[in-house]
Amino acid sequence: MTLSTLTHLECGKCGATYDAHQLMNLCPACGKPLLARYDLAKAAQTLTPAALKTRPANLWRYEEVLPVQRDDARLMLGEGWTPLVCAGTLGNEIGCPNTLIKDESLNPTGSFKARGLAMAVSRALELGAKEIAIPSAGNAAGAMSAYAAAAGLKAHVFMPADVPMMFRVECAQLGATVTLVDGLITDCGVKVREGAQQHGWFDVSTLKEPYRIEGKKTMGYELAEQLGWTLPDVIIYPTGGGTGLVGMWKAFDEMEQMGLIGSKRPRMVTVQSAGCAPMVRAFEEETEFAEPWQGAKTVADGLRVPAAVGDFLILQALRQSGGIAITVTDEEMIHYAKVMGRHTGIFPAPEGSATLAAQIHLLEKGWIQPDETVVLFNTGSGLKYAHLWA
Repeated sequence: MTLSTLTHLECGKCGATYDAHQLMNLCPACGKPLLARYDLAKAAQTLTPAALKTRPANLWRYEEVLPVQRDDARLMLGEGWTPLVCAGTLGNEIGCPNTLIKDESLNPTGSFKARGLAMAVSRALELGAKEIAIPSAGNAAGAMSAYAAAAGLKAHVFMPADVPMMFRVECAQLGATVTLVDGLITDCGVKVREGAQQHGWFDVSTLKEPYRIEGKKTMGYELAEQLGWTLPDVIIYPTGGGTGLVGMWKAFDEMEQMGLIGSKRPRMVTVQSAGCAPMVRAFEEETEFAEPWQGAKTVADGLRVPAAVGDFLILQALRQSGGIAITVTDEEMIHYAKVMGRHTGIFPAPEGSATLAAQIHLLEKGWIQPDETVVLFNTGSGLKYAHLWA
């Protein structure tokens, strides 16, 4: 057995609680995301800086605050413990020397999605799922397909018909059944829900099950551990569904309760494309929820998410942290991918280069000070977007 201290599930909106040992999607009471809760006092007894020094360099090192109960249900392809790169040359170039890049492109299947899907598929396997399904603009589908293959589960992927060929090929090569849908990821989500009702598939959509966020929150644990149990001044994160941002915010709270960090928090920055920016609009209008974005269009497929089920959780994290939401253009993403590449040796996805564009805008506005420590998240590999760079 793992050292998991999972106790129950709790609705992120209405607070209703549920038994964690059953396959569940959204809160039956209000239809909002469910969050995994732990016995953090118990977890703190064994999840210590000293203990972590002896553990394998992957995301499962934080097993006390992860949901998987059985060792044999943990699917491992090398996910987590990605490098935190000191981007000094880039930092000096843009006038912010303490710039760091958390390079998630080195995860299995080339993106941060491996974290969330490793956890979601492992837990679905543990709880008896036989077939799983996902709507995806690309990277999440590849990650789900990989972990489903490792688990021996049937995988069903629904993608917008215009996603780059590499994403489709990856899923098919990993054994998933791929269906292309004329429309956006939200239209794909409708197809997944229909299939789940008709065929009993388990839906692992973003924040529509409780455990993808648990895999993504390990980015927050790693960041703190890699910085000697401190946190940066600013975290800039490209936001589609927003699981990683919500997950990190959850991780910081858990770490403080376990005594691993203090109360200081980074200012969280959401970056979206000017062609699909529902969270930026909601942040600026000071609303609790984000209205769906009409006519979503961007070259960054991971940012082409017109509606996020966890919108209120994203907005809470931004506001509680004193953060901000900002848009950048597709042209800026393509330009700053080259800037990041030539100054760091990291070839980012457009979602990753969006964070650099945002940092430069915020430096120009004085919202970020030149002496602050800023962490950019490169969420995936630019190799999957070969069509953009020619």
